[in-house]
Amino acid sequence: MGSNVVGRVAIVVVAGAMGVPQIVLADEAVESGAETLPMIRVTEGRMAAPASEVLASEPVERLASDPSVSLSRMGGRGLDPIIRGQGQERVDVLLDGIRVEGACPNRMDPPTSRLSAALAPVLQVRTNNQTLRWGPISGGQLVATTPVPDLGDDGLAGHVTIGGSDNGSGKLVNGGVAVGGDSGWVRLAGGYEEADDYEDGDGNVVRSAFKNSEGRIDAAWLADNGFYIKGLFSRQEERDVKYAGSGMDAPKTDTDIARIELGAPVARGEWNLLAWQADVDHIMDNFSLRDSAMNMLTDSETLTRGMRLTLDQSPDARTDWAVGIDVETNNWEAERFGGATLDTLTSVLWPDVDRNRVGLFAERFYRVTPTLQLGGGVRYDRVEMEAGTSDKPFGNAMMPMSAASIYETVYGTTNTDAEDNNVSGFITSDWRFSRRQSLEVTASHSVRSPGVTERYIASWSMDPAMRWVGNPALDTEKHNKLEVALSGRTNGWHWRPALWIDQVDDFVLRTRNLSQTSVYRNIDARLLGAEGLLGWSDGTWSSTSSLAVVHGENRDDNQALPQIPPVQFVQTVGWQRLGHQIELEWQLARRQDHVDLASGLDAGRSPGYGVLNLSGTHPLVDALSFSWAVDNLFDNTWAYHVSRANTDPFNPEAVRVNEPGRTLRAALTARW
Repeated sequence: MGSNVVGRVAIVVVAGAMGVPQIVLADEAVESGAETLPMIRVTEGRMAAPASEVLASEPVERLASDPSVSLSRMGGRGLDPIIRGQGQERVDVLLDGIRVEGACPNRMDPPTSRLSAALAPVLQVRTNNQTLRWGPISGGQLVATTPVPDLGDDGLAGHVTIGGSDNGSGKLVNGGVAVGGDSGWVRLAGGYEEADDYEDGDGNVVRSAFKNSEGRIDAAWLADNGFYIKGLFSRQEERDVKYAGSGMDAPKTDTDIARIELGAPVARGEWNLLAWQADVDHIMDNFSLRDSAMNMLTDSETLTRGMRLTLDQSPDARTDWAVGIDVETNNWEAERFGGATLDTLTSVLWPDVDRNRVGLFAERFYRVTPTLQLGGGVRYDRVEMEAGTSDKPFGNAMMPMSAASIYETVYGTTNTDAEDNNVSGFITSDWRFSRRQSLEVTASHSVRSPGVTERYIASWSMDPAMRWVGNPALDTEKHNKLEVALSGRTNGWHWRPALWIDQVDDFVLRTRNLSQTSVYRNIDARLLGAEGLLGWSDGTWSSTSSLAVVHGENRDDNQALPQIPPVQFVQTVGWQRLGHQIELEWQLARRQDHVDLASGLDAGRSPGYGVLNLSGTHPLVDALSFSWAVDNLFDNTWAYHVSRANTDPFNPEAVRVNEPGRTLRAALTARW
């Protein structure tokens, strides 16, 4: 159905392997765009899916096996990935090539919460720019790709999964069915999952209950001349989601996504046109799912529309180039109400903010010799932002406030409009100096416009320590990054050590001022790190060791950046035979003392931890498989360093939102 240009794979799900995916590179390689890339081989149709795909309450949980990724937890759903010490606005999430913005100012619904559990996507983590068609990478990019159905000779494919977990009494059911042939297909999929509050390793109840349902229909058609068209419509409904890391819960969040894609061969390549719309409605309050002496409710919505046109060409065996243009519009609106009947507007959190962006890119890759490839690209983005209701009054009628007056009070700025002209670029080389090893070097300059919350959040309170105010006068954030990696493979072994540094001009720092109000300002920062991967397999037994180290420094104040994860190590040992597979995973983290307590983002220093997870998948009869997992085997009490500070009054001893204690999960899956 047309080619998809993808970046270098960090996580590969191996087709037909009836077990847990490993962080390895596939043996095969395919030519994609300008570089030789590891092949993404996906599990779909009649193959048994890995246990991590079947059982994860959120697909993003599968990234816990990558030590360069940390997951910030606030409740049972809404895990927010932090890649190489950078998260939130610095992690770009692409769902089959499109962006879906969250509707909660407090990030109860990060973009990763839109990932489908019914059709588990292939997840790919990008950490540097080797293409600019989706925009420049500042911190990281998470790419989720839904596999096409693997139709059999009868033109039919599908699956049904039923499962549950003991900790939190989780229940899940999902499935999908596709019909079609060589010229096209139609697929229906959906699912439902719910869970109560889970317990941590000490037996304390953590506010984490949720209900989540989804439904989708997608289709594709291919003409004889190569022209193709794809379409998708999906709806997700989240209900009664509790958060131990917030003063509010989310009784309702609805997401509607529509997507259409066209393309066809042209000259010695292909053109592709993608258009989409995503509408997210979100309600959070402090009384529907908990007791409160003073009721508050926030009603928020975000609408995203976008279009991207690209042209890829390969004029000869050595050259690949691409050009493109994309347009994206966003609107965010959020208002908080209080009072006995919730009829008092207490804050205009997002004052009807519009963001319009137009981007142009061009890139070229050239194979100088059979062993050396060079590439580079440049991108320009014009970003315009304005707050339509920044003058809307709220609060006490005798002394009304507005978002505009708050910006002026805190920062002394009266201009709420922003215009950015962002120029980004990269150069990269891949030198295969032997048959089994290659040296990759990538240097890039990436410019990021501050996000809607960083520029426009306007949460006001009588208590200065409860205030949270964006800064419309923020400058754009400039990342100057260099990465060197050595990849190799021989005799069942594979490895990839990497070193990287990111010098950031005008880093957007959220911190607290003298009155303890949460504010934003630009600083100069530096992040640097090292990663290592070593794996081995003989076809039956396998082992993978991976390590990630990151250091973040606020160079203006000569102190740590907030939300920097500790040294993390993951060791896996796996066994597979005749379709049966078992894997033992050991997650380790060092204690983290390098924190920024003044920012209010770090809950404090954190102890180290070590957690064992055991999982497996087993074929039972034809087309039926059983998946199981025992997470946190020894029932430890632990939390990611980057997780939200615990605010649950019923669990006062917890510093952060703790991860679940020992949890047994199991599921039956039928595939045809």
